Amino acid sequence: MKMAKEHGMLVTYALGSCIGVCLYDAKIKLGAMVHIMLPLNMETGRTNTMKYADTGIRETIKRMESKGALRSRITAKIAGGAKMFAVSGGGALGNIGQRNIESVHMCLKRESVPILKEDVGGGLARTLLFDVSSGMGCVRCYGKPELII
Repeated sequence: MKMAKEHGMLVTYALGSCIGVCLYDAKIKLGAMVHIMLPLNMETGRTNTMKYADTGIRETIKRMESKGALRSRITAKIAGGAKMFAVSGGGALGNIGQRNIESVHMCLKRESVPILKEDVGGGLARTLLFDVSSGMGCVRCYGKPELII
């Protein structure tokens, strides 16, 4: 997780099944980006909370609030959650990207943070850039035009 205030570009690379979550309080121009790898934190001792949707989003919001953000002003933009590999049997366990999408949606809803824009699913990896001065996100995906979110 990275955070910046008033200016700066937050970037996360190689979002395959992972999801980049941009959280933003536009009034104070405080932005944060967290790279979610897995939907739920079942780690004993929970030492690396940021890589899970449930604990990473909650902790990022808490840290933003400690820097002056108000939960009622925080919004989200998300990208990632691709299905990168075919897994035999086709069960839900194999599609970690879809499980991440569903978990991020659920966690943001639980935290009362609206998703303004998203670019999720599909089968290609993405790079996500987030400009804290403007609140604009940019998704780069090999062989496709840049997408502003």
